[in-house]
Amino acid sequence: MNRVGLIRRMRFPVFALLGILLAMTPNRVQAEVGDRPNIIIIMADDMGFSDIGCYGGEINTPTLDGLARGGVRFTQFYNTARCCPTRASLLTGLYPHQAGVGHMMQDRGYDGYRGDLNRNCVTIAEVLRTAGYATYMAGKWHVTKNIAPEGPKDNWPLQRGVDRFYGTITGAGSFYDPSTLTRDNTMISPLADPEYQPEQYYYTDAISDNAARFIGEHCKDRDNAKKPFFMYVAYTAAHWPMHALAKDVVKYKGKYDAGYEAIRKTRYEKSKQLGLIRDQWAMAPQEGGAWEDVEYDDWEIRCMEVYAAMVDSMDQGIGRIVDELKRNDEIDNTLIFYLQDNGGCAEAYGRRPGKYATRPDEPPFEPMADDELQLSMQPKQTRDGYPIVTGPGAMPGPDGTYIGYGKAWANVSNTPFREYKHWVHEGGISTPLIAHWPVGIERRNALEHQPGHLVDLMATCVDVAGASYPTERDGASITPMEGRSLVPAFENRKIEREALYWEHEGNRAVRVGKWKLVAKGARGAWELYDMEKDRTELHDLAEAQPARVEELAAVWQSYAERADVLPLNPQRPGSSTRGDFSKKKLFRLKQGDDLPRNKAPFVEGKALAISAKVETSANDGVILAQGGVADGYVVLLRDGKLAFATRHEGTLSVVAAEDDFPNGMTRIDVIMNKDGKVVLLVDRQQVAEGKVPGPMAHMPIDGLQVGHDINGAVGEYETPHVLDGKLSNVTVRVEK
Repeated sequence: MNRVGLIRRMRFPVFALLGILLAMTPNRVQAEVGDRPNIIIIMADDMGFSDIGCYGGEINTPTLDGLARGGVRFTQFYNTARCCPTRASLLTGLYPHQAGVGHMMQDRGYDGYRGDLNRNCVTIAEVLRTAGYATYMAGKWHVTKNIAPEGPKDNWPLQRGVDRFYGTITGAGSFYDPSTLTRDNTMISPLADPEYQPEQYYYTDAISDNAARFIGEHCKDRDNAKKPFFMYVAYTAAHWPMHALAKDVVKYKGKYDAGYEAIRKTRYEKSKQLGLIRDQWAMAPQEGGAWEDVEYDDWEIRCMEVYAAMVDSMDQGIGRIVDELKRNDEIDNTLIFYLQDNGGCAEAYGRRPGKYATRPDEPPFEPMADDELQLSMQPKQTRDGYPIVTGPGAMPGPDGTYIGYGKAWANVSNTPFREYKHWVHEGGISTPLIAHWPVGIERRNALEHQPGHLVDLMATCVDVAGASYPTERDGASITPMEGRSLVPAFENRKIEREALYWEHEGNRAVRVGKWKLVAKGARGAWELYDMEKDRTELHDLAEAQPARVEELAAVWQSYAERADVLPLNPQRPGSSTRGDFSKKKLFRLKQGDDLPRNKAPFVEGKALAISAKVETSANDGVILAQGGVADGYVVLLRDGKLAFATRHEGTLSVVAAEDDFPNGMTRIDVIMNKDGKVVLLVDRQQVAEGKVPGPMAHMPIDGLQVGHDINGAVGEYETPHVLDGKLSNVTVRVEK
C-alpha cells in the first residue's frame, strides 16, 4: 500500500494509530506521519472556464499551466455560481445553505439564509488544526455579515481556525485601496501597515506576497517547521473593478482587437484540441452584442486587456508562492489546488457614464489620511482626493476607475458554455480544477473527466491529512460532510456519488450521472440535458423525457428539503407565502423602512406612483426597492443619474435619465402605468420616458426597503447598495 493509500484509509486521527503501528513498522510509520502533505487551496474570483491558458485561454498563465502539466486537470468540476456561497461551501465541505450562506450576506430569517457561517459546520482550517496542521489564509473571506472594524468577529478567519490572516473580510473593493483590509483581527489601511509597504500597493500582489511570507516564516520557525501547513489563498482577481498595473496591461496591447467572436472561436478550438471539451458540443450562442455594433471599441478592447492583465498578475503571484515552496524544499509534498468561485460576470457594473466620466484636473475632495480605514466596496474617492470615474469615457486599469468588463467579454470567458455568474447552467458553475502533488499524484498532464464539486475539497483534505471530521463541537452537532474525496480520481479510479446539487437565487439544478436537470429562477421550467452529448445545454430534452424530469425533480426536492434550501428566495419570518397581503393603497415611508412581504405594497398587476425628496451627492444607491432578482422594481441613482428598473421573472429592464441628478433637496416622481410606460420626473420636470414589460406579473418574494436593498438585488449592483444621503416624504401609491 502506498503512502497516499495508507493515509486515505485511516478513519480516526492519525496519532491515535501510533501505538499500534509503531510496533509493526516503526520507522516506516513515523515517516508516513511526518510526511503528511502541506495543502494549499488557491481560488480566483469571477473568472470563466476558458480564461487560463491550460483551459483554452490566450492569457499568459505559465505558473498554472506548469502546475497542470505536473498534475491533473478536472474538466467537469463545479462551484455554486456565486462568490460567498462558494466560499462557504469550499470552507465547510457542505452545500452553502447547510453552512448558513444560501444567498449573500444578509439574514433572511431562515437557517439556510443567515448570511453567516453557522455553528453546525466546521472549516477545513478548524479540522486540520486538530490534526496538527498550522493554518494560514491570504485574500477574500466573505462569509460573514459582520464587517465593522469594532463589531462581532466570531466568524472572522482567526475565530474559524486560521492561525494567521491577511486579506479582506467583505466581498469586493478597489485593488489599490481594498475595503475592510485586515491583518489577523485588526482592520488596517494599506498605507499604514507597518508589515507590508511595497513601492506600489496592488491587492493581488499583496495577497501573493503575504501568502509567500507565511510559507517562508512557517518553514523557518523551529516549532512550526515540524508541522504540515494548510493555506487558503483567495484572490479577488478578476472581479470588477478592472484594475491592473500598467506593466501588465501593456503585454496585451492589440491582443483583443479582433473582438468577442474571434476570441471565442479561438478558445473553442483550443479547448477541443486540449481535450477539455468534445467535438460534438456546439458552442453556445454569442451574447452581449456583435463586435461590429460596438460604439466604443477602444474602451471595450481596453476592458479585456485589463482583465487579462489581472489574471496575468495573479499567475505571477502564484509563481512566487510556488518559488517559496521550492526554496524551502516543500513543493514535492504540497498538494496545490487551483479553482474559481463562479463563472464570468455579466454584471454591467460601472459601464455607464457616471457623474464623473473623466478625471478632473484638480481633486475636488479632501485627501484621506494614511491611517483612515477604507470600508466602502466602491470608494467615494481616491486617497489623494480624486473622484471615482465610470463609463466609456474612463479607460479602466488605474486607481480611481471602477468598471466591469461586461456581458460580451463574460460570454468569452465562459466559452463554450451558456449563462454566467448567478445562474446554474454550465457557464455559471463550471470551473477549472488543477491538482498538483508530485509525491501523491503519479499522473502527469492528465485530464480527469469525472464530475466533482467544491464540497469535495474538505473530504480530500481530511483524507490526505489523516484528520478526523467531528460529529459535534461545543455541544452543537456538526453536519456531516457532503463531498467525496478526490484521491480516487488522483489514482485514476472512480468516485462514487449519488448526485450533485445547486440552488442560488431560485436557480436550481441536479446532476445524476450524465443527466442534468436545471431551471432559471424559482418559477422557471425544468430543462433536461445529456451532459455526455450536449454539455453546452443547447438541446432541451424535458419535453421528450417527462418521466426522467419528474424523477430528477424529486431527487432535487429531497435535497432541498434536507439541506435548508427551502423556501426559495425567502424573506424574514412574518412574510407571506399564502397571499395574505396588505390591502393599503398609499404607503407613507421613511428612510430605513424595511417592510416584509406581507406588509409591502401588493404590486401584482398594479400601476405605481412613487415620490420622494432626496438630498445626496452620491453617484449610486437605492432610493426605494421592492423585490429581488426574480421579480421587483427599484428607484435608484445609477452612475449619477435617476433610474427605474424592473425584474420580470429575472429579466432586467431599465429607464434612466440622461442628465446628472442635481445636488441639494430634490423631489423625484416615478410613474409606471399598466401598459409598462414609465415616466421619471425631477422637481416635477420630466427627465426620462421609457417602457418596461408591464406591472409585476407576480408579487415579489422580497419585501420593500427605503434607502437600501437588503435582500436580492433588483438592479445590477451588490446588495445592500445603501444611498448616502437623506430621504423624506417617501410615498408609494398602488393604482388599479
